[in-house]
Amino acid sequence: MAHLLGGENLSISFATRTVLDGVSVGLEEGDRIGIVGRNGDGKSTLMRLLSGRQTADSGRVTVRGGVHVGYLDQSDVLDGDHTVGFAIVGEAADHEWASNPKIREIMGALVGEVDWHANIHSLSGGQKRRVALAKLLIGDDDVIMLDEPTNHLDVEGVAWLARHLKARWRANEGAFVVVTHDRWFLDEVCTRTWEVHDGIIDPFDGGYAAYVLARAERDRMNSVIESKRVQLVKKELAWLRRGAPARTAKPKFRIEAANAIIADVPEPRDTVALSKMATARLGKDVIDLENVSLNYGEKEMFKNITLRLAPGERLGLVGVNGAGKTTLLRLLNGEVQPTSGKVKTGTTVKTAVLTQEVRELDDVLDMRVIEVIEREKRSFDVGGKDMTAGQLVEQLGFTKDKQWTQVKDLSGGERRRLQLLRLLVGEPNVLMLDEPTNDLDTDTLAAVEDVLDGWPGTLVVVSHDRYLLERVTDHQMALLGDGKLRGLPGGVDQYLELRENAGLAPNSSAAAPAAVQSGPTEAEKRDARKVLNRLERQLSKNSAADAKVHAQMAENVGNYDVLGELQTKLAKLADERQGMELEWLEASEILE
Repeated sequence: MAHLLGGENLSISFATRTVLDGVSVGLEEGDRIGIVGRNGDGKSTLMRLLSGRQTADSGRVTVRGGVHVGYLDQSDVLDGDHTVGFAIVGEAADHEWASNPKIREIMGALVGEVDWHANIHSLSGGQKRRVALAKLLIGDDDVIMLDEPTNHLDVEGVAWLARHLKARWRANEGAFVVVTHDRWFLDEVCTRTWEVHDGIIDPFDGGYAAYVLARAERDRMNSVIESKRVQLVKKELAWLRRGAPARTAKPKFRIEAANAIIADVPEPRDTVALSKMATARLGKDVIDLENVSLNYGEKEMFKNITLRLAPGERLGLVGVNGAGKTTLLRLLNGEVQPTSGKVKTGTTVKTAVLTQEVRELDDVLDMRVIEVIEREKRSFDVGGKDMTAGQLVEQLGFTKDKQWTQVKDLSGGERRRLQLLRLLVGEPNVLMLDEPTNDLDTDTLAAVEDVLDGWPGTLVVVSHDRYLLERVTDHQMALLGDGKLRGLPGGVDQYLELRENAGLAPNSSAAAPAAVQSGPTEAEKRDARKVLNRLERQLSKNSAADAKVHAQMAENVGNYDVLGELQTKLAKLADERQGMELEWLEASEILE
């Protein structure tokens, strides 16, 4: 494989903290690399260095001549005064990009529902993210670097992006590097994993699952080595603790050997261990929605839905953006009253909701971490043991120094951890989590899942992270945007199939957004997009069948009977293709 770019002896520090310490990495053609690690350990920094968007304190980055690198930043870098169309394709004429199937696919999947003429500053955060991603993917870069590309994408969007990246290049061409907390996505698209920690990079073969297995084996080996080290340390320290006269009489090399052993003991990496908190008793009745409908103006959000939560039930909710997932949580929590129908809540129910906006911390921004927890309680029963607030927050990953940091100075991931802990110490028995994976690294997510595994109350989770949903919930339900709540015995895969069969899911045959917003109605455009979706799939199958027949003809040169049959198949495929192309042109004219 040809070398594309690499970093040699890269080091970079912020204030007194060294983030990367003399690391060397390389990117070859065909590499599909996922970067994992704790928040703040340097994942994004490494990517910015390799892409040339940041300069290391020492070391160098080399890029092979002619290699183009595309980069998706976490932050909003689009010009707010530009229109969506200009931000993506610049001054290119409509026919220049609309005739390209690859660009049409990307447009339809990411910005098909976004107003082509709207200014960027008028878009939501999720829409801006999709526009930036579309702008990057329509390019022909040799290497693309994606910093949290799944943020603001729903389950379907994440699945589409995975398919796109897997099909974007041939196996031995191009390369991408991705930083994401979406573990399903890492497993689906990556063939190698780089773990960034403690200033170094540990490479692993495979995606997230392979990385977890390899890291577990590495940790097991390290634990054996550490056990032997501890025994040596104990022996040496026991010898050193003998009476002072005895110590001074011992050979100097014995003291030096003991000090060397102690000095070689590495600093423990911060661990995040969320503890199972005591839960208020939950009665037989939890929360029931009976024949509930909810209208917002002329929009009917829910149409006669019924949902009954049982004690200890673990429910996952998926759905398109705007279908009402967060609104459903607010109904369950009593924040919103239905237009019709009943909401019945058990007398012993005590709810807690983890919102997307971290609003629960607004009233404590000037307080310190330890003060936030102490205000709730000063001691806690964790697994039958009494713990102080300081011990509890330290177990959550806040070091003694970090405990005295003001909440307003915490990172997004740290606020998320504190927010969840604050909810748990309140001892709810119904916990609702709205996109809980936001701002959390993979290690913290594993810790959150660990506590949720042992949490005895009723759990409702809204998330686009299918790994989390399948990990912590027992069954899933879907909001498909039609006001109905549907059970998913087949899980997230069934949801994607339902959307695909309805012609609504983004896929490789999605239509591009209309370049002209006059003429046909929106309903006609939606119908045209459905037709294009179907035809693109059929044309793709037709092309594959055509190639197969040509290959068979090459294998049967001289066998005229077989060649005659194959020629008949080719003619039939050509006729079908011609009819589909005419239908495609008619549908595409509606979107022009």
